[in-house]
Amino acid sequence: MSVYPIYVKLEAEEEGEYKPYRDILKDTALKVASHFRVSIREDDAESFAASLPSWEPFTDSVESLKQLGERGIKRVILSNVDRELLRETIAQNGLEVDGYVTAEDVGSYKPSLAHWTRFFSDYKADKDKTLHVAQSVYHDIIPTSRLGVANAWINRYSDAQPAGVNPSYVLPDVKSLLKILT
Repeated sequence: MSVYPIYVKLEAEEEGEYKPYRDILKDTALKVASHFRVSIREDDAESFAASLPSWEPFTDSVESLKQLGERGIKRVILSNVDRELLRETIAQNGLEVDGYVTAEDVGSYKPSLAHWTRFFSDYKADKDKTLHVAQSVYHDIIPTSRLGVANAWINRYSDAQPAGVNPSYVLPDVKSLLKILT
């Protein structure tokens, strides 16, 4: 059995009321271990949470973000992590972005609409000229569809498209954006 769907479900349970994302990661790691009847120490779960900035991005992401920027496309991250973790991740991986909105900024976690409300307000973005690109159907594709914002589901693992979910685009990776955004 894959850990990924279990992790996503347990993480979503932790994201009810805002608390620092390091705590979300730590608590979810402990729950996943418990689910699989594996014992881990709390300090190991804390180390896991602290390691987030060193996680390798997908191989196409860094270069694709750079190329999108070179084409004049604004790249703003809407993230469920906190500012410090995101800043470290951006620096560690040399990501080129034009801004970000974090869970810490809005005091909630996606799929709550607060990220998008803040994004449209802070960046004076036009909903009709925005494309939200994401891998999470639950956190991103469903809420942006409800908002009437075009979206691209990055379906890296060829998952079945959930019933009733109709992204504007379904792409295998971020690099594929370069073909549709000319």
